[in-house]
Amino acid sequence: MRIAMVGPFGLHPNKTMASRAMGLARPLAQQGHAVKIFMPPWQTPEEADKSWQEDGVEMRYVPLRGGVLGIARRLVREVLAWQPDVVHCFKPKAYSGLVAWWLWHFHRSKLRLIMDTDDWEGWGGWNELAPYTPLQKRFFAWQERWGMRHCHALTVASRALQTLAWGMGLPPERVVYVPNGSGIRYSVISNVALRPLRVRLSDRPTVLVYSRLFEFETGRLVEILRGVVTAVPQLRILMVGAGLYEADAANFQQQAEAAGIWEAIEDAGWVEPEQLPALLGQAHAGIYLMEDTLLNCTKCPVKLADMLAVGVPVVAEAVGQVGEYVVNGRSGTTFPTGDITNITNELIHILQNHELQAKLSTGAKAHIEEKFSWNHLAERLLAIYQKD
Repeated sequence: MRIAMVGPFGLHPNKTMASRAMGLARPLAQQGHAVKIFMPPWQTPEEADKSWQEDGVEMRYVPLRGGVLGIARRLVREVLAWQPDVVHCFKPKAYSGLVAWWLWHFHRSKLRLIMDTDDWEGWGGWNELAPYTPLQKRFFAWQERWGMRHCHALTVASRALQTLAWGMGLPPERVVYVPNGSGIRYSVISNVALRPLRVRLSDRPTVLVYSRLFEFETGRLVEILRGVVTAVPQLRILMVGAGLYEADAANFQQQAEAAGIWEAIEDAGWVEPEQLPALLGQAHAGIYLMEDTLLNCTKCPVKLADMLAVGVPVVAEAVGQVGEYVVNGRSGTTFPTGDITNITNELIHILQNHELQAKLSTGAKAHIEEKFSWNHLAERLLAIYQKD
């Protein structure tokens, strides 16, 4: 089978194609299927018009000429020239959404079109957070709903997206739940020279904050960490993943300084994928906070899967997909959003109990491997790719 995957952007800095698309593509290629990923690297234009192979998967960055419509037409031409049996478009917006629109209108009888959604992009989702223009927001909101409805099958990364798709009238058999596995196992490494890590291995009790800081109110995180610092002497707070927007990171630093915990924080910032396992694995416990919003409910957090995959027990707020990853007593503990007291106490309990740490660490690794391995998840695609 010849499977074309189409992305709205390249492999970095966004991770949908590097983690999700590549995570699913590799097992399919290993089974003997021909898989090629087509992307416009508009965030890294120096990589345009590049072709290469990654673990059996053909990769193609198309040239960035002719504006939005010119790039979209080139994507369509190159995809069709490759003569795929199936085209799987990742995200029903921007370039991949335009490709899906064209293929559905003019080629749906000749190939099978699959749409993938791993976030809510429109109103109540990324439209409320990203710095899009008003026109872009209206267009993306329309693209999302149109794209989810106009395909032979829809793959969704979360139960909330599955419910939204059913609410749009899609038959249940056309909506396939394919959550995310860990991104660190199947990340594509960029050609950028690696910088040395700014943190070193430490024997101090370490709590991990692996976040872009926009999923929650940072003041709540500071209050929790202040409580843990008070109870756990020599606590080390390891921060990985800079804030999505500079204002978020600056606000968090100001709050942490005011609370007297900034000196306990070691900030690694953005880290190259191959360095993540060793870095995240330094933590004895992790914290994952989520406001109960539509955007957070519909997402399927790869960062959470990363933490668990390397054996970090996680104390989390039970929003959306979180409960499928953080299983109470096996991979960590969940509490309702805003339960500062219990989250603080549970982090302290794990950090002070080495036997519990070991049990949860083993359970976390096993849970991700058993339920969220990319090999297992890719099997769900074959059933819809091969369906008449």
